[in-house]
Formats: sequence, structure tokens, C-alpha cells
Amino acid sequence: MGRGSDRRTGATRGGALLRLVVTSAVTALAGMHPVAASAEGQPEARVLGGSDATTDDAPWVVALADHHGRQFCGGTLVSPVKVITAAHCTVDPITGGQRNPAEVRTIAGRTDLRTDQGVIGEVERIWTHPDYQDYVHGDDIAVLTLRTPMPQRPLATVGPDETAPYQPGTVARVFGWGKTSESGPPSDTLRSVDVPINTDDACRAAYPNFDARSMFCAGVPEGGSDACAGDSGGPIVADGRLIGVVSYGTGCGRPGTPGVYTRLASYVAELSAQR
Repeated sequence: MGRGSDRRTGATRGGALLRLVVTSAVTALAGMHPVAASAEGQPEARVLGGSDATTDDAPWVVALADHHGRQFCGGTLVSPVKVITAAHCTVDPITGGQRNPAEVRTIAGRTDLRTDQGVIGEVERIWTHPDYQDYVHGDDIAVLTLRTPMPQRPLATVGPDETAPYQPGTVARVFGWGKTSESGPPSDTLRSVDVPINTDDACRAAYPNFDARSMFCAGVPEGGSDACAGDSGGPIVADGRLIGVVSYGTGCGRPGTPGVYTRLASYVAELSAQR
């Protein structure tokens, strides 16, 4: 199978906000095209088949935007000044280098991205996992340090090297503003969907590069419930804790192709040094 695509999106919203999608670490399109150009059968980044959610119920969900206000990824507030997201969300889609922290904004408390509700935070520093190459090789995790504290309630994280939250059949919930169908537009409002954790074997069958140390998969065999383009970096939550980050997948909600998420428990010790 070819390289997968990450879960950043693109489409105009309210004349101001763009959702950015990057199809791969090599052929990055975020910020250059409104919709990901994903080849048939190749992994890409979404909330599909879910329901409306609000930042009142999930205050720790944040949207990441550039300094022009164009939304490109999601993230999770884990302390008043720390946001966990995907490493590929910190890559500048034009230069391939790290995004300039001064040009990244975090938006919290804004269920509907067409409004001006909530709080906008400035990013002081970006930490990307030092072993990150591209999302299909794992280590797809990053931490944003904010200049000033956010008033929203942070979300607790899974513990170091925990395995129970990743047991097959465990139901987790994904949040984001991504596309609600593979060929459709992104959502203006926050959505969420429940997905069961898959076995490592099922994930490996769909993605030969699957690495159980750094990744896990979630989705229903028949498809229809998934993250989608625009959800990259956003949270997947189980038992009231952050267990992972939206990373990549093949299409959106296709049968036999679950979404791939960064396994947060493998990185908590490293992340604590950034928090």
C-alpha cells in the first residue's frame, strides 16, 4: 500500500476560515489547496458518521489556525498553556520545515468556527517529537506552549505505558471539525463520533507500516464512523482521558480501513518534560 494521507483539511468557511489538508509529508498541500488530493486507496486525515458536539461539553478541544485565521488542524488542551497535537500539523506545508510559532493560533471555546466566540491563544514554542519523519512512520506527536493560559478546562491524559485503554473493543470518542463525508465539505461546527479500538492485527492488515508501539487503530469493520480530513491532531478520548491523537487513514469511513491514531501512552513520559 502506498503512503497514507494525514488528516488536515481545506475549504472556505464564512469567507475567512480555510480547513487545510496535507496528503503526505512529501507532497504537502496544506495552505496551498482547499481540499486534500488523496489518491484512491491511499491513507488520508476526519469526523464521519458522528453527531454534533459542543465546546461546553468538551472545553479542551481546540482548533489550530494560522495567523490569517485559516484553521488547519485540531488539538487538545492538557494544561492551561499546553496543547497536544500531531507532529505533521506543525510542518509548514510550503517549506516542509517547522511552522513559525508566531504564525500559529489556538482557538478554544468555539463550537462554531464561523463565530468569534471563545478565546484565541498565541503559540510561544513548538516541540515536535525528535524522531518524527512522517506520520506513516509514527512518532506523530507535538506540544504547543502558549504565551498565556487558556481559561478552558484541560483534559487528563492516559498514564505512561498504560495498555488497558487500548484493549480491542474499547469504545473511544473522536472530536473535530473535519469533513463529514469523504468527498464533502468540512463541518463548520464541532462533531464527535464513537469508534471501537481495533486489534493490532486488523490495523496491520490495513496498513503494512503499522507500528504498535507508536500507533493504534479504531473504527468499525463495515466503515461509516471515522475521523476525516481536517481532524488531524485532534483528540480521541476514552474514560474521560486523552488516549491518542488523530494521525492518518485511508479515505474516510471505508470498510476495512480504520483510522490510525498516535498511541499517547508511549509518549507521556517525554511529554511531561514539555509540560
